[in-house]
This record gives sequence, C-alpha cells and structure tokens, in this order.
Amino acid sequence: MKIAMIGQKGIPARDGGIERHVEELSAELAARGHEVLVFCRSWYVWPIRNHRGVRCIKAPTISTKHLDAIVHTFFSIIKAAHEKVDVFHIHGVGPSILCWLPKLLRPSARVIVTFHSIDRHNEKWGWFARHMLSLGERMAVTFPDATIAVSKTLEAYCRMSHGINAKYIPNGAQIPQEDADPTIVKAFGLESGKYLMMCSRLIRLKAAHTLMEAWKQLRIECPDITSDFKLAIVGGSARTDDYVRSLCEMARTDNSIVMTGTQTGSTLHALFLNSYACVHPSEVEGLPLAVLEGMSYGKCVLGSDIPGNMELLEQHGLTFSRGNVEDLKTKIVYMLEHPDEIRAIGKLSRAHIAKNYDWKDIAETTEYLYELVQLEPELKNAKA
Repeated sequence: MKIAMIGQKGIPARDGGIERHVEELSAELAARGHEVLVFCRSWYVWPIRNHRGVRCIKAPTISTKHLDAIVHTFFSIIKAAHEKVDVFHIHGVGPSILCWLPKLLRPSARVIVTFHSIDRHNEKWGWFARHMLSLGERMAVTFPDATIAVSKTLEAYCRMSHGINAKYIPNGAQIPQEDADPTIVKAFGLESGKYLMMCSRLIRLKAAHTLMEAWKQLRIECPDITSDFKLAIVGGSARTDDYVRSLCEMARTDNSIVMTGTQTGSTLHALFLNSYACVHPSEVEGLPLAVLEGMSYGKCVLGSDIPGNMELLEQHGLTFSRGNVEDLKTKIVYMLEHPDEIRAIGKLSRAHIAKNYDWKDIAETTEYLYELVQLEPELKNAKA
C-alpha cells in the first residue's frame, strides 16, 4: 500500500507526541513493505527527504500560529492525491477539518483519522480556534472510513460524545537497549540517578510551572531530602515563548532547576536513562508519549490523575491530584525516600510497556485496519 501521513509537522521528531507517533508508526509500516509518505513543514525539519525508509515530502504552509496546520494539511492532501496514495492517514482533530477533501480528489482511496487528544481544551487557543477544533472533532468522527483513538479514554469519549465506535490503537514506545554516556548529562550539571525529569513541550497545559513551584517549596521545606537532587525540565517552546520565559524566570533563582531546552537522539536518551524518576504534571492528555517513554526506560513515573495518565499509571506508577502543589510535594518526598520501591515500580513499568505498547504490534494492528477499510466496499457488494 501507498500511505500518506498528514497533519504532523514532520519527521524526525524534534518534540511533540504526534510527530514521534508518526515517525515510529511510519518506520514500522515501511519495514513491513509499504510505501509511506510523510508530509513535512519546511520550518520544522528540512531538507531531509528519506528517514528510516520513509519518504519525507515538503508541502507549502504559512508558518503562523493559526494558519500553519490547516494550510499545510490542504497542500499535503493535494500532493498526496497527485501521488495516487491508497490511504490518507490524517493525524489530529485540527487537520481533520479537511478529511472530506481526499474523498473528492481520490475517491478510490481510504481515509483514516487518528484522534490524539481533545485539542480545544488547550488554553493557547482563542474562541474562534476552539470552535474550529470542535468542528474538526465532528469531522474526524463523521467523514473518515475509520477513526483511531490512541487511548481507551478517547475511545469512550468518541462513543459517548459523538456516538461512533473508534478503533483503539494506542501510542507506543521502544524499549531502549543501549547504554548512554553519563558525561552527556554532566554537561547540564546533572548527576546520574540524582535528578527528576519532566519531558514535554512547554505549554501551560503540561503544567511545568506546577512542578517547578512544588520543587522550589520542597527545597525550602525539606532540604535534607532534596539537597542531593535536581529537577531537569526537558523541552522547548511550542509558539509559547512568553510562557517559557516565565518558567526560566522561576528557574533563575534556583540552581537545582535545569532547563535543558528541546533535546533529541542520544542526548534525550541519556537524560531519560540517567534520571532517578520522571514527573508528568499535565492537565490534559490523550495517551502521553512522555509517560510511555519514561516507563519504557524502567523509570517510575509520577503523573497527574487525569484519565490519560491514569490509563498508564494507575497500576504501574504514582499519581497526584491534578494541579495540587501540596499533593505533588508529598508524592515527590515519597519517591525520594523510597528508592527501592521506585526501582521496583520502574522495572514493572518497563515490562508492562514491552508487553502492551510495542510499536511493531501497533503497526501490525494499523495495517490490518487499512486492509479492512479497503475490503469493506467489496464485502458490502458481496452481501448485496
């Protein structure tokens, strides 16, 4: 099959859950013999034209907060139709506003939408953008031949809010096998096994400010417990420069808070591998890849008690009440005071991810869905 991935910024992923999802899924599908085309935005990654057996194709865009995604999606669909793809796979509810267009341009192809998160809850959007994202949701569950939900929570949301049965195919994670050079983290002033790590795009909904406030208070209230540890915030701006500046100002007065900026490849691998544990205080999620990755490294993850996190952490991690600094402080102290238990949770987490969230299995399930939607018209004709 010839498959077009549309809606993401591009690959290789620099940050962001959708980009990492598309990169791993595309690479696995290519390894299974499919021709996979990933449409990229030039400002994100270019001039890469082939990555892990996947064709990377540049499509025009207008690189502004409100026009980037929709303009790029439009031109990506036009180019994919010209390439005569068999499957248009659209990622995210924003790009799904145009999920009807492939059916006009290439009726023989099939359209799949992956519902990654309820994006209209993001505070960065104004009322008009939220209205358009709400419209995108309705399109994502109305026009495609199939809708994928990356979490059981989103699967239930699609059923209860929109009356459709989305196909549950989760995000995944690779179980890392390679060691990492501990000197990589020393460049950030970090010591192996002596820091907590948050990995995320720095937008307000990810709640890095909540974690940093809790950490700063603990440094004053519990110096004997926290004195040997640091907090690493790994990630960068996502058109949220004002918010990032506010975080840097919070960190400026505490040298135990390390802002690493966006990291990828061997540096990100080393940061995960050498961390003591991971914290993910987000206020809204689909099925967070940062949590999956932390667990895949055998790290205990402490996350907010939102449904997307609870799906992963209720049985295989620790949670705190969303936005509650006092509860977060209590759980961090518990983590630092119980290293044996934290190691045991991390070990079980890694096994859980290996069993249930392997990208090879996810790609196989997605491939089966592609084949099924292509067969459906023939099956209907046969019954008739």
